[in-house]
Amino acid sequence: MEGVCCHQHVSSAGRHEQAQRARVDYQLVESLIEPDATVLDVGCGDGELLARLRHDKQIDGRGIEREQDLVLGCVCKRLSIIQYDIERGLGSYADRSFDYAILSQTVQTIRDPERVLRELLRVGRKVIVSFPNFGHWRSRVQLLCRGKAPVTRQLPFGWHDTPNIHCLSLKDFDEFCGHLDATIERRVPLVKTRPSPVRLWPNLLAEQAVYVIRKDTD
Repeated sequence: MEGVCCHQHVSSAGRHEQAQRARVDYQLVESLIEPDATVLDVGCGDGELLARLRHDKQIDGRGIEREQDLVLGCVCKRLSIIQYDIERGLGSYADRSFDYAILSQTVQTIRDPERVLRELLRVGRKVIVSFPNFGHWRSRVQLLCRGKAPVTRQLPFGWHDTPNIHCLSLKDFDEFCGHLDATIERRVPLVKTRPSPVRLWPNLLAEQAVYVIRKDTD
C-alpha cells in the first residue's frame, strides 16, 4: 500500500477507550495461547493483540476488521488482515482452520452473537471471548439509585453513543454457552487493573471476563 502514511494512526475516541480497557484482557489472552499457534482475531481493531502475539508467541495470525481506519493500523503493523463484516459469516474458512479464534471486547457489539460464535466454534479448536460485565456492582447501583443507563470506567459510553448493543453478565454468558452446546474450558473474571482473577462473587465484582470455550466434534 504505497503512499500511505503509517506512523500516525488515530482511531475514534470510543475505540481508544475500548483499547485502553482491554490491556489486562490482552495480558491474559496472551498467557492462554501457546507459541506457534494459528490464531484468528475477529474484530481485531488496530491489531495490537495480534502484534503482541506475533512478537511474544510467534503465532501465525490472521485478523478480521470492519472499520477502514483500524484496518490501516493493522497494515501499518504488517499484519495479515482482511476488511470484512464478521456478521456475514466465515464460509471461506474450513472447520478447525485455527488453533484459536479470538473475540475480544466485541461480542456485546454485534447484532447476532449466536451466529458469530457458532462460526468461531466451527473454525477454531478453541475460542477465547472477552467482554465487559454489565452485572458489575457499579452498573447495578447506578441503575437502581439513579434510574439511568450506567456509565462506569469499564462502560464509559452514554446510552446514545455506546457501541454496546447487548448487555450481558457472566451468568448470562454461562447460560449462553450451554445454549451453544459449548464447553467452558476456563473462565477468568477480572477487574480493570489486575490480571489476577476475581474469586469472590465474580458476577458482582468482576469488571470484565475472559472465557475459553470449545465445541467437541462427534
